[in-house]
Amino acid sequence: MGGLRSLLVLGLATAVLGQCAKAPPQPAVLPVAPVKVGPEIGLTTTPVPLSSANPPPPSLAGGAIGRFVYAGGIAITSADTSRLHGLSDLRIGGDGALIAVSDDGDLFEARLKLDEAGRLVGLTDGKLQPLKGLDGQPLQGKEQGDAEGLAILPSGDRLVSFERDHRIWLYPKLADGTFGNPRAVNKPATTFPENEGMEALTAYPMAGSDAYLVGGEEGEVWLCKLSAPCVSLAPQSPPDFSWGLTGFAAFDGQAIAALYRAFDPIRGWRGQVRFVVDPRAPAARQAVAATLNLDGATTRDNFEGIALVKSPTGATRIYLLTDDNDTKLERTLLMAFDWTPPPPAPPAAVTKPVRRR
Repeated sequence: MGGLRSLLVLGLATAVLGQCAKAPPQPAVLPVAPVKVGPEIGLTTTPVPLSSANPPPPSLAGGAIGRFVYAGGIAITSADTSRLHGLSDLRIGGDGALIAVSDDGDLFEARLKLDEAGRLVGLTDGKLQPLKGLDGQPLQGKEQGDAEGLAILPSGDRLVSFERDHRIWLYPKLADGTFGNPRAVNKPATTFPENEGMEALTAYPMAGSDAYLVGGEEGEVWLCKLSAPCVSLAPQSPPDFSWGLTGFAAFDGQAIAALYRAFDPIRGWRGQVRFVVDPRAPAARQAVAATLNLDGATTRDNFEGIALVKSPTGATRIYLLTDDNDTKLERTLLMAFDWTPPPPAPPAAVTKPVRRR
């Protein structure tokens, strides 16, 4: 209120002085360049190596972590906006279109730029605009805009999960390719801590065209449908209490990728990706097909988003997105890894029984 009062006093004083002596009119000052209108923003992308150490340790010198081959990574910034921060989940289309949501209620869109070898080298066509509320107006404030999970149903409709005000909204895809005002859809019937809500979200067509998986930060998992209430599944528990579940991405079949992150002052940020064979299986029959650990000398940050696509060579490509928390101590990173399963084990030799005479 003090700032507003000062402006009012200054305005009255200027008006009074203006009655005494009017200054000669000044020519209008035009901008030196076109003024940007709309959601388009310029993007600056800087390559990041697999290893944060120079030279990298022998375990990372080959550009891979086990069967996970590094397929490029970038740090993302923009000089056009102060809101390109806090990205918390993403999805990537078959045409390389990237969509992400942020902790401040924004929707970020861009297009992947790959080199001739199919490695991630940049982003183009950046756009940033606010998510809409139930009334079609931009979401206001952290309480309403803290988006954490993003899913795209087979219909093209988008699901967004929010924390603080814990809810899941569906943004319907319209005939002209735009998206309408959201509506609330089924969410787990539980109570979440204010800042530890539905971090993980993915469409799960294996269970139906309207099915989606929801994960809480402590590892709780639910199978939900637009047409049916959510049901609890076996938890996908983090490695220990210092870790949190932050993302889900589904394969073409029943398997999913689960993303976890941890932080402590000694080791900093760490990440882990697990390929879970069937999240619907009972706890005693849960199986993990592969694990990617991002720690030690690996480039790493606050991993929150995960997406799966096919690489140009047919491998399973994992894109990992980090949330910079709008601080200079963290970065917005997009990192890619290509995974190929190990070859099947050769069939066991068949021993013919010895005939006795």
